[in-house]
Amino acid sequence: MIINWVDRHLKWVFTLPAVIFILLMVAYPLVYTGRLSFYEWSMSAITPPKWVGFDNYINLFQDPKFWNALKVTFYHSSASILLETVLGVAIAILFSRKFRSARFVKTVMMLPMVATPVSIALVWVLIYEPSIGILNHILVSMGFERQEWLGSVTQVLPSLIAIDVWEWTPFIALIVIAGIASLPTDPYESADVDGATSWQKLRHITLPLLMPTIITAVTLRIIDLLKTFDTIYATTQGGPNFSSQTLNILVYDTAFQNFKLGSASALLIIFFLLILSVILILTSLRKRQGDRV
Repeated sequence: MIINWVDRHLKWVFTLPAVIFILLMVAYPLVYTGRLSFYEWSMSAITPPKWVGFDNYINLFQDPKFWNALKVTFYHSSASILLETVLGVAIAILFSRKFRSARFVKTVMMLPMVATPVSIALVWVLIYEPSIGILNHILVSMGFERQEWLGSVTQVLPSLIAIDVWEWTPFIALIVIAGIASLPTDPYESADVDGATSWQKLRHITLPLLMPTIITAVTLRIIDLLKTFDTIYATTQGGPNFSSQTLNILVYDTAFQNFKLGSASALLIIFFLLILSVILILTSLRKRQGDRV
């Protein structure tokens, strides 16, 4: 009887430390942040937190900086994920076939992902540098004018998107390559018998079967994209004129530049709900695609 009781409850003994760790590292900070969002608490004044109810949320929705940061976050994330998905899937299909240097190519593709974001940002700052940057040097040699890539309101976001696409397109490509390797061969054999072309097999077999894998990769990237901070802060710090200030940068500025912890907490809760909504939508979409396949 004792042995049976141990067998039934042993799994909880092994999982309990992980559950406690998650509660301490995730649940408690989230609950504390939610509680703090209903208080006015400034680090610049030696005063206790003051209960203000939903005032922090109301003030955020009335703040033009919040809507600007939301717009910048949406533009940066949507454009980056669209380009990364299209290029990643194309690269995966191109390199899914066996060739002599396949392993070497896949290793090289991983290099941008293993470098630290700050080091990547510093390299791209040099590339985009108006006076000595290699990109402007190429443009001038071709007869074009120098550009203020990170100093122009209209060019800064496309420049940051280019950095993200260069760094993270291989991530989606490698996941899709793994998905292609696991596809069944029977549909392709049937298509060959029916005389289907390569384009028809790609359109009607490969892409539909890969859709759950692609959605999984997109979900992981969107979560990471929405949280992007280090690369943007190391290159532009949200400038010029707040044109690259994402929600993460706004949270940092609100908490550690303006010392308004209550407002920053309210912003974090809104940001958390936004990310959670995106995850739920993409998870539901992936489930539907999986059921169709």
